[in-house]
Order: sequence, then C-alpha cells, then structure tokens
Amino acid sequence: MATIYDVSVMAGVSLATVSRVMNDNTKVSDKTKQKVLDAMAALGYRPNTIAQSLASNCSNSVGVLVSQLDGPYYGPMMTEIETALRTANKHVIIAAGHSDEKQEKEAVEFLLSRGCDALILDIEAVSDEYLIKLSKASTPVVFINRYIESIKERCVYLENELGGYMATQYILSLGHKDVAYISGPLYKLDARDRLKGHKRALQEYQVPFDPELCFEGNFREFGGSDAMEYLLSRNKPITAVVCASDQMASGAISVCLERGLRVPDDISFIGYDNIPFPQYISPKLSTVNNPIHEMGKMAARWVLQQVYNDKDVTVESSFQPELFIRDSAKAISTNHDN
Repeated sequence: MATIYDVSVMAGVSLATVSRVMNDNTKVSDKTKQKVLDAMAALGYRPNTIAQSLASNCSNSVGVLVSQLDGPYYGPMMTEIETALRTANKHVIIAAGHSDEKQEKEAVEFLLSRGCDALILDIEAVSDEYLIKLSKASTPVVFINRYIESIKERCVYLENELGGYMATQYILSLGHKDVAYISGPLYKLDARDRLKGHKRALQEYQVPFDPELCFEGNFREFGGSDAMEYLLSRNKPITAVVCASDQMASGAISVCLERGLRVPDDISFIGYDNIPFPQYISPKLSTVNNPIHEMGKMAARWVLQQVYNDKDVTVESSFQPELFIRDSAKAISTNHDN
C-alpha cells in the first residue's frame, strides 16, 4: 500500500508539499500540484482522512439531522446546507430522526461518533433541556426551526406564530366567519405556534374558536385529506379552511373536489410553507412563505463563521413569514350570502 512518503519520492517534492496539496493549500504552484496529483494517481494513493482528522482535530465534515429525507420541505433545506458547505470544501453526513425522541438521540450520537466538526439539527421530539445540555458539549451545534431563549444565538427560526396569524387574518379579512383549521402535530413547536397565531386572529376579529372545526393533522397530504373528511362529517357550515402546511391543504382540497365542492367558489383555502407544486395546480394555492431553504443556508453559514472562522459570511437567525396571495381564497360576498 502506497504511503505519503512514496508520493513525495515519485513527485520529487517534500512531505510538507504533498500535505499542502492534499489540503488544497494555495501556496503550491499549479505545476507542483499536478506532479503530486499524478504521483498519487499512479500509486493509487488515497489520503487517510481519519488519520488526518485525528492529527488536525478537524474532519472537514458537518453532521446534519433532519426529520425525514423525502418530501418537498426538507430537500431544499438540505440542498442549501450541502451547497454552502461544499463551496467551502466541507462535506455533510446526513441522518434522519423521524420525529421520534429515541431515534433523534441515536442520530445525534451517530453523528458525534463520526467526528463531525459541528452539527446542524432540525430536531423536533427531544426536550429543550436535552438541546441546552448538548449545546454545552465540545461539538458546536446550531438548530433550525427551533427557538430556545437561553441558546437563541444557536437558533435559526421562523416567526411561526406571526405566520399563523397572517394566514387566518387574511381569510377573516375576506369576510369569512365559518373557518376550519387543520393543524400540524401539536407536539411540534412550529405547529403549536401556528395554531396560536390562528387563535389570535380569530380573537381579534371576534370569531369564536370552535374545537369541532379544528383537526390535528401531520403536515402530509393524507393528513389533510383525513382532516377534511372529518370536518365535512361535522355537518357544520364551513366557508374557509386554514391549513398549517401546503401539503395538508393539497390533500384537503382533493377531498373537496371529489365531493363536487368548488375552490374557492364554495370553500376557500390557504396553506403554509410555499412549497413549489401548489403554485402549479388549479386553483393556485394562497399560502404563507416558510423560507426553509434560506434557514438551511444560514445554519451552514453559522457553522462556517463559528467553527471554521470564515469572517466573510453574515448570518441571519430570525426570519419573517410572508403572505402569498393566489387563487384559492376569495371574499365571502362572492361565495355565500350568509
């Protein structure tokens, strides 16, 4: 098996020069660099990254934990993280926690065992206390879509209560009073905050919150369809539905269309997240923008700044929701006469 010494002999350079080439040091000329790369290729030499990380105390890898690997929500976030880190010659190791406390903790331990220089965590089921303790350990961590006051400098988050308020306030401003709500799973902080914003808007417009017109979904399409089946079975008047995710809104709308209800003529909808595909269905879905891709980018920038000492990057931690008005909601005066 070839060694770094063999490479230096074949290339006719010092061991230090070979090391500089492997670490992409700009002080090495292009000609010398090519000689070293040619020698490595001829000898079939590959650097021992584990040994390198032990020697330098830096693995150039970042652990990323997400709730799930599929769907239109997490993909853009992971893409932005990987792109930002790859541009800086860092690599990501990805694990999934599946919104389960045991699996999330196991995933964190796995990423720590791989010698990651830092962790980026989109984590939902573990307690704030666990995360506060984790933040005090030797491996730096930054959290996406999670806000904890005592470690807020490590949190990249969206003002979800405001987003929930904006969605419902828009529907109420159109004159709707018989408003149903499909929430996300309420063990998740973002789902609780969106529901809190929904209730604040109702209170502001003096519209009572009806528990029978609220269904706890799961942020997925089938959660929205199940919710809509339930809401329609209540046999209560509903002129609008506020959904805590676009995916649930899509599932709920499909049930309405199957029942012959017209959107928005018979029933209005608004979603949350602003994922791509509801922009291309008919009617196009009104929604609240959730810039998860930008939050992913900022978490990666936090790592570059705080861990790899890149002082050229700027980090924004708090994001404001934005209302996107399209075609799925209309004023009650053109829907109904009540």
